[in-house]
Amino acid sequence: MQCSSDDTRWRPDRELTRTFGPHFTDGGNSAVKGEKRALGSIWRQTEPAGSTMDNSGKEKEALQLLAEADKKVKSSQSFFSGLFGGSSKVEEACELYARAANMFKMVKNWNAAGSAFCQAAQLHLQVSSKHDAATNFVDAGNAFKKSDPQEAINCLLRAIEIYTDMGRFTIAAKHHISIAEIYEAELVDIEKAIAHYEQAADYYKGEESNSSANKCLLKVATYAAQLEQYQKAVEIYEQVGTSAMDSPLLKYSAKDYFFKAALCHFCIDMLNAKLAVQKYEEMFPAFTDSRECKLLKKLLDAHEEQNLDNYTDAVKEYDSISRLDQWLTTMLLRIKKTIQGEEEDLR
Repeated sequence: MQCSSDDTRWRPDRELTRTFGPHFTDGGNSAVKGEKRALGSIWRQTEPAGSTMDNSGKEKEALQLLAEADKKVKSSQSFFSGLFGGSSKVEEACELYARAANMFKMVKNWNAAGSAFCQAAQLHLQVSSKHDAATNFVDAGNAFKKSDPQEAINCLLRAIEIYTDMGRFTIAAKHHISIAEIYEAELVDIEKAIAHYEQAADYYKGEESNSSANKCLLKVATYAAQLEQYQKAVEIYEQVGTSAMDSPLLKYSAKDYFFKAALCHFCIDMLNAKLAVQKYEEMFPAFTDSRECKLLKKLLDAHEEQNLDNYTDAVKEYDSISRLDQWLTTMLLRIKKTIQGEEEDLR
């Protein structure tokens, strides 16, 4: 609900008049005038965005900055500028493009912001400022994420190219994850998301960041199983599970990875799953007493007996304590469909 009059809005001068008396507003007192000027500045800062400069004004200012930057670039390309300070004009142009980009961000003109950051990045490359160029390509990517996902990916790939050339593989891995997330959420291309998670994992491994690498690999395993690439998922879950069981801090999570690996085995073949469960119990004795292992054994028995009711009851019992997520539900439904009889939805 909007106020119909300014009388209801808080004003610092009125508040101080109430607090300190009417003498505070005395225009003849220079000290008071100074205080009032300061408070007026505070008040302007607290006013809603756009009250002093609307969006069109900010966009106009951004366009002026772009025009200024273009002039700097052109003047830097002249013969005399090449001899006397051409690079400094390029650097000034870079700063102007970046300022324009930030101004476009303020008015949510994401395409214009991304383009301006790209122009700054290209100029930084001209003067061999690789780090600044990569930073601006990332800025461009972040802007384009909100309007043009594919262009965001293109910008992030340019940044990755620079970072890998500089040997900054951890940062490159982080941006591969960003690209994977765009493919997941915006472009819905799971195969490409997997490829970028795998590349990120490789870079993290090379930098001995095994925990970060495993997080990426688990994303790969999740999607591989959904795409019915079960053997690939099994290898990752077993690898991460084996690594986790040797860590005092992570060994509790090992049972979850072996559980998921066994379910992937189950989707391939029941005998494979049975042998896998035995192997995991030998490798990690704590797995035997886990609810996950007990569920697997009940599912194996139900499958062997082709007893759909027992299968469903076992899943319901597990779900009553540990809620099934979407991935587990999908895997369990796939296994259920291999049992003879009426196919019912898991509840």
